[in-house]
This record gives sequence, structure tokens and C-alpha cells, in this order.
Amino acid sequence: MRAPAAALAAAPAATLALLAATACGGDPTGPGADPVTELPRALSAVEGELITASNQFGMELMRRVVAEEDGPNVVISPLSASIALGMTLNGAAGTTFDAMRGTLGYGELTQVEINAAYRSLLDLLTGLDPTVEFAVANSVWADEGFPFHQAFQDAVTVAFDARLETRDLQDPAALTAINDWVNEETNGFIPRLLDEIGPDIVLFLINAIYFDGSWTTRFDVSETVAAPFRRADGSEVTVDLMSLRRHAAPVHFGERYAAVELPYGGGAFGMVVVVPRGETTARDLVAELSAPWWEGLVASLSEVEVDRIALPRFTLSYRSLLNDALEAMGMAEAFAPGGADFTNLSPAGESLFIDQVLQKSFIEVDEAGTRAAAATSVGVGVTSVPPQVVADRPFLFAIRDRLAGTVLFTGLVGDPTAEG
Repeated sequence: MRAPAAALAAAPAATLALLAATACGGDPTGPGADPVTELPRALSAVEGELITASNQFGMELMRRVVAEEDGPNVVISPLSASIALGMTLNGAAGTTFDAMRGTLGYGELTQVEINAAYRSLLDLLTGLDPTVEFAVANSVWADEGFPFHQAFQDAVTVAFDARLETRDLQDPAALTAINDWVNEETNGFIPRLLDEIGPDIVLFLINAIYFDGSWTTRFDVSETVAAPFRRADGSEVTVDLMSLRRHAAPVHFGERYAAVELPYGGGAFGMVVVVPRGETTARDLVAELSAPWWEGLVASLSEVEVDRIALPRFTLSYRSLLNDALEAMGMAEAFAPGGADFTNLSPAGESLFIDQVLQKSFIEVDEAGTRAAAATSVGVGVTSVPPQVVADRPFLFAIRDRLAGTVLFTGLVGDPTAEG
């Protein structure tokens, strides 16, 4: 159901070599940036709830996607999925709203509170570090003649700054326009999100995010060497292994894993790399993912000078159909034709359902930093009209006895208004 769109040149996710701590100095420092050590303002209580919910949603989504993936590599954007589904939530009503809100982890928050938290949090994140480029874009693409409730339009344009477009979705030009928008908003890293538009799709709600950050301390290219990388099955592949030597970083050496955080720019953003130790595997750790587990890991990081941090240079792209994972997480009703309730989206809401949640993602990691992008589309379909027999043209008829099969009358009606 999901498959890597391209193999990486290195390995399954990032790998870290953390050797014994040392008292040596001399960190190789890159271009540098003014440190960003605190938020420009305090988070509101609702924003805090949204972040906790988003992290919990993201950990469970990652856990379920990895469990269903046979390939070695997975990269998803929980934030992109959360935003796209958060827009869609504005159209849900009744138990469908409850199911989606619960899956996204928003507890008893109202739609107004959720929208306000998204709006303020996105504004905060996109301006958090001037040396890191982080952009978010949203759009809604509707079939010609599809009716919206004004309240839904207002919600997605105000809270999510979404662009609204109306097209004939069965016209190939619509598919091109959607993919062109995604390509532009992801800086060319997701050139094609959709391969086709199904005949029952009447609406797409799409999020695109783009991240470009240089390491606060760049890897020295001269330290990059070809080195073996051991796959999960014990086989080896040669990778370009980057190294930072005698470097101080937030690190934790646990019994089952070692972890390090590598900051970008002024330090507001960072990549946390977690490497299993002993008999523990990466999939073992993924199976334990939860918001409390993650919060415990982050809290355990402390500044330590280590002899070496090593990470392979890698490029990954990935495609994931998230339907199964989201249904298993509690959102099944939203995917049920005839059972979903999107009456807050459109007067036709009783016949609408989520047909697919599709995400494509990309990440490139090298000595200078990281470029990453993701796009998530929520395709909303309309329940197919039941087959009909409409005698609105000349027709034949026969009256029969249904037990023995005796035909009593037959006829041809070419004009029901002509009596003769």
C-alpha cells in the first residue's frame, strides 16, 4: 500500500557513531548564527495542548506506518498530515468530528480553539529562526459547481491561509495545476504529488511544507569517508560517512540506545538521531514510540563532549497512503462512504467521505545541513449515486405473472403524452 519512491544512497534513516566522551576541545564551527534560546512569547495553554497532541499523533502514525512497511526506509511528516487533516476537520460534524478530533489527539478542544492554535503556532514556527527557512502552504481544490458552506471557507482561509481553487477535476489540466502548486511550494522537492484524480473525487485539501537548515556546526567535508553500513539483515553497504570530531552536543547514552541532537542555524531547530545499542533494533524502538517516550528521551539529553559523531550522507523520498494507519487510529468513520458526516463542509456533506490521505516526503542530509519537504493531500470523494433506471426515452414494457411467467401485456412507449 505504501512504497519508497526512491532508495537512499546510504541507509535506513540516519546512523550515528558516538564514541567515548573526551575532554578534548576544538569544535569545527560553521558559519554560525545568532543563538535562538527561547520562544519570542509564551505558548498559550491551547497551543501547548496542540503540540502535545501533534506529537502523540505523529509518534503513533510513525509507529503504524513502519509496522506496515516492508522496505528499509520510511520518512513522513506528521505535521503535514496533521495540518491537512486539521483543515478537513472543519468540514466534519457529529461523530465523524469526534472521531477525527480524537485521532488527532485534540481531546475536548473546540473547533474554534483548534483553528486558533494552528494559526498562531504556524506563525510562530515559520518565524522562529531567521537563519532557517521553514515554510507552510495550504490549498483547497474543488470540482466545478461543488458547494461550500461559507463558514468552512472562512475557517480554512483565516486559520490556515489556504488558497481556494475551483477546477474541472476531471480535466487533465487540473491534475497539472495541483502538482505544479505542490512543486512550487516544496521548492521542487515534491514535483508530483498526485498521479491521477479518481472520478468520485470532488475536493482536495493539501498541505505543503519546506525546510532548509544549515547545521550550526557543519561537518568538515574532508572528514567524510567511505565506510560500511550494516543493514538490519546483517549485510553491508558502503556509505559516505560524515564526521564531527571532539564535538560538544546534547547526548544521551542509554542502555538500549544512544542519542544526539544536531542543531540548525541559531539552534531553534535540530535533528535528533537515535541509534540502537546491543540487541535492540531500530524497529524495536519505533514500536515503543509515544509522546511520553519521546519527551523522556529529549529530557535526557545533556551537553557532553564526544570524540566523534558520525552520520551518513543520505537522500530519501517516500510515498505513503495513510488510510489504513488513520483508520486504525480511530478515524475509520471519516473514510466510510455513506457513513461519514461532512455536513459542515458542504450542503452535500452527507454524501462525502475521505477517499484517501496521501503523503509524499523528501529529505536530503549532507555536510552543510538538511533540506526536507512534504506534501499531504486529503482527497474527499462523493458517495456514488446508486444505479438508476430512468425511463426518459422510448421504452418497452411487459406485464407478466411472476409465478408462472405468463406475459399479459407488452408495449412500446415512444411518447407518453400521445394517447392514440
